[in-house]
Order: sequence, then C-alpha cells, then structure tokens
Amino acid sequence: MKTTASTRTILVVGFILTALNGFFLFGNGLFMLVAPTTWYYFVPGVTDTGSFNQHFIRDIGMIQMFLGAAFGIGMIQPARRFDLWAAATSWLIAHASFHVWEVAVGISSPAAIPRDFLGVTLPALIGVVLTAWAWRTSPHSAPPDLIARNPS
Repeated sequence: MKTTASTRTILVVGFILTALNGFFLFGNGLFMLVAPTTWYYFVPGVTDTGSFNQHFIRDIGMIQMFLGAAFGIGMIQPARRFDLWAAATSWLIAHASFHVWEVAVGISSPAAIPRDFLGVTLPALIGVVLTAWAWRTSPHSAPPDLIARNPS
C-alpha cells in the first residue's frame, strides 16, 4: 500500500486518539485503584452519584485500566486491533448511555451531560471513531478474493 500524506495524517491522528484514550482510561483507572477516596472527591459530579464505596470505585478502576490497555495493545498489534477496540468501545458506549439514561429518567440533572462529557462521552466517541477505522483497515473489510490472495 502506497503511503500518501493523507494516509500519514490519518495514521498520526489515529495514534494520537488511541494514545489519548489509552492513557486517559488507564491513568484514570490507576487513580481509582490507588487513591479511591481522593478520586471520589476530585472528579466533578462523582459525589452526586452516591456515597463513597471504595470497593466499587476500585472495581471500576480495574475495568478502566483494562480498557486503556486494550487501546494500547490494539495500537501495537494491528491483527487484534478491531476486536480489542470494539470490546472496549462497547463498554464505553454502555457507560455513556447509562449516564444519558440517568438524566432522561430524572436521576441526574441535565447539567450532568456537559459535566460528564470529557470523562464519559468523549472516550466513547473516540472509541467509535477508532473502532470504525480499525474495521475499515482490517482484513474483515477487504473483499473475500483479496483476503484469499493476501492471507495474514
């Protein structure tokens, strides 16, 4: 495949988005695991969602770390990229959807939507873009005869 300037740009943007999601998710998860009390009081809006529960915060922290690792591993292992990113993005979409549902049924105020955007919705949106890109560049999206001629 010939590398063009636009292809290089897409690869750089993809790498930046992957690093952003991977480091944010892994770092947030590590923060939750190592300092759950500090995390609980530091992240805006968390105290509005219920009382402090160290066990629950650490559980979710481990999930966040696995999601971040999935994005990182997918970046360096292209053959596994789509599956890793699709799985991680599925959880991120479910999490963001749950936050929207809480607003829709009156559990949270509409102010939660913009407040949670950077930490909840944006990682899901980035995951959708990256997963679509992974699908588009994976053998799944190639015509069957091309796959037969170029097995990976």
